[in-house]
Amino acid sequence: MQAMMLTDYKCLEITEVPPPTIGDGELLVRIRACGICGSDIHGFDGSSGRRIPPLIMGHEASGVVEQVGSEVTRFTGGDRVTFDSMISCGRCSFCRKGHINLCDSRRILGVSCDDYRQHGAFAEFVSVPEQIVCRIPDGLTFEQAALVEPVSVAVHAVNLSPLKLGQSAVVIGCGTIGLLCLQSLRAAGCGMLLAVDPDESRRERALRVGADEAFDPRSVDVVAEVAARAGGQGADVAMEAVGATDPVNTAVAVVRKGGAVTLVGNISPDIQFPLQSVVTREIRLAGTCGSSGEYPECLELMSRGVIDVGPLVSAVEDLSTGPAWFDRLYAQEPGLLKVILCPSSG
Repeated sequence: MQAMMLTDYKCLEITEVPPPTIGDGELLVRIRACGICGSDIHGFDGSSGRRIPPLIMGHEASGVVEQVGSEVTRFTGGDRVTFDSMISCGRCSFCRKGHINLCDSRRILGVSCDDYRQHGAFAEFVSVPEQIVCRIPDGLTFEQAALVEPVSVAVHAVNLSPLKLGQSAVVIGCGTIGLLCLQSLRAAGCGMLLAVDPDESRRERALRVGADEAFDPRSVDVVAEVAARAGGQGADVAMEAVGATDPVNTAVAVVRKGGAVTLVGNISPDIQFPLQSVVTREIRLAGTCGSSGEYPECLELMSRGVIDVGPLVSAVEDLSTGPAWFDRLYAQEPGLLKVILCPSSG
């Protein structure tokens, strides 16, 4: 089969590799669409330490069932499906409590680190266990369904945030996850919804998907602007979708005393942190990792148009163009956000 292989850092090659085999409880899926995630871009140059070559990346995907193992009961050939990016064991204490994203033995599609290598979906076929697979609703395209993975990250993060109907929220960072957090917050009943990002095109997208206002942190005092719109006290909730020192500090600063900050971004493994502000203002912090079984809920939200991934998509192209798109995304070409690659057609 044809696949896009990370053969070395900053080097992607379209190559022929043997198709994956499937076990008794697995499905072979012909990939119709796979999104390029920001984590793939950070893995592209080795900075994340989680894309060690050689590796087929890609975990935001959808396709058609090509073959099923002997123990598969819920799917058959020809079914339109998408699947979770995380493979959990189902046996550890976290899995048994329903926290499958915290599984002691979790593996993530398209990730290679010191502990494991799990080839992903920038390829014609991928094999996945039945328990992580979901049917695609009739109203969704393959391209839309491929983005249920980032939608689930946003929905999971909002579900962990202590937000009450009508409360105010600020999203720091309006990349893919931030834009989906904005839509998820609105769906959860958020009242005033503000966005912060230095990129003009992303601020424009934030307004398109539901933000009431969007601020450039380089040109305005974000803390003052939020306070002026939130009774002088600050927002009830902030969601940080970057994962770096300045955005995290902004998220902490814009919430009121007793407010909550949900940390979604994780670009930087370590940051400088405003500990005293968090402690003396009794700010509640929550980290959030991936998703934990929210795919059916997210597909329903997408199918009903409550969450619209359309404004996030910059291009849908053939897999053969993937190396060039990675170069453009890595160079942070203005205006580019989500690029979807299509390994198979028809």
